[in-house]
Amino acid sequence: MTVSYIFKENPKFLLIYHFVKDIFPLVKKELRFWSSWAEKAPDSVLAKQAFDSIQRKTFHCLGGSIYALYPGTERETMIEFIVAYQTISDYLDNLVDAADVQDEKAFAQLHLAMTEALDSEAVVSDYYAEYPYQEDGGYLEHLVRTCQANLKDLPSYPVVKKSLIELASLYSSLQTYKHLSLEEREKKMLSWIEPHLKEYPNISAWEFAAASGSTLGIFCLVAAAHRPGLTGEEVCRLKQAYFPWICGLHILMDYFIDYVEDRETEQLNFVQYYKSILEREERLVLFLKESTQHARYLTYPKFHQTVVEGLLAMYLSDPKAQIEELRGGTQALLSAGGITIQLLYQMCRVLRKKEVL
Repeated sequence: MTVSYIFKENPKFLLIYHFVKDIFPLVKKELRFWSSWAEKAPDSVLAKQAFDSIQRKTFHCLGGSIYALYPGTERETMIEFIVAYQTISDYLDNLVDAADVQDEKAFAQLHLAMTEALDSEAVVSDYYAEYPYQEDGGYLEHLVRTCQANLKDLPSYPVVKKSLIELASLYSSLQTYKHLSLEEREKKMLSWIEPHLKEYPNISAWEFAAASGSTLGIFCLVAAAHRPGLTGEEVCRLKQAYFPWICGLHILMDYFIDYVEDRETEQLNFVQYYKSILEREERLVLFLKESTQHARYLTYPKFHQTVVEGLLAMYLSDPKAQIEELRGGTQALLSAGGITIQLLYQMCRVLRKKEVL
């Protein structure tokens, strides 16, 4: 069976083909624009953090941009939103991870950008009011306004707005607490998470935290809002599929491949809370199965299934997933995923060798 035959006969592979061929170049063009802006920030600390967040986390924007291929979206508008919003996320992650700052108020104030970017009517706050470095030349504000401008005229934006802000609020709380000092972050996080667990009895506190750390649910809802006539019921189904399952799988996989590295550098890693290797593998496989199952009941099931399968393939094709300590989990996930994920995994390995990923 030739590669061209696989692409032609399998719509999932065709979607991935267009994703890499057509979307990646547009994403990289947008990132070049923001990168040139980032370098000009008057404060050298902020300039460095902004520039580094783009250079080191391009993968995040590339991965999220799969939603530019969601049926009914205006491609370039969606890419502009995804890149701007993910760049806010990655930039703020760098700022709250700075070794010389561990201030809860400062982190919460910075992350107002995540919720205000999703509210087209929000007045932009002074995000650096509690942060020691402040002169970014309008960089963060312009990112926020770019997102707002992209949302305000979407046909079904009013239908998704509340859910968007709910997801962004969870993300912001997570980032505020998880970057505090080692002595207080776990206690603060559990105090924040535990009231939410009544709604999600089938997951642990740390799995909830993982799901909160993904922007995929936000991107999916924005993509869906491009279509007129989106219903509240459809939004509810999308949210239930993505949170906690698809979003949880996304971030758990991110932590899975970084597990050994994070342990050595004493970084917080949600996968470390599993009691054994067996439990870790069983829970990751559960998130994969639940994500796939929930995707079947969405309006465009093949698209969402491709997102899940592509997500797994991209992470498992990372060389870090082949570290001896993780190899068993990698194989368990590939086996549970079936033939499509296994073929996408091989494709991603080729793309990594060619430095496309």
